[in-house]
Amino acid sequence: MNRHELIEALSKKTDSTKAEADRNISALLEIITATLKKGDKLALVGFGSFEVRKRAARVGRNPKTGAELKIKASKVPAFKAGATLKAVVNGTKK
Repeated sequence: MNRHELIEALSKKTDSTKAEADRNISALLEIITATLKKGDKLALVGFGSFEVRKRAARVGRNPKTGAELKIKASKVPAFKAGATLKAVVNGTKK
């Protein structure tokens, strides 16, 4: 499912226009992004949580030449699925 399909599905599910659905999705993504940018965690009980994880600096290899290269430390966004979402995906809960 891409963004356009998500907007369509949300507009049908909520009996709203596609423009309203698009604004709602955009607002939600902006909130999630701003929360992670501050370094905070966003938890949606039963669905999952978004957080920022730190990756340490490490040595990698250029796959083409085999030469070593230094990879800087970084922060990466991460999502961890909640128990309810896992159960639904695995078919153990509706």
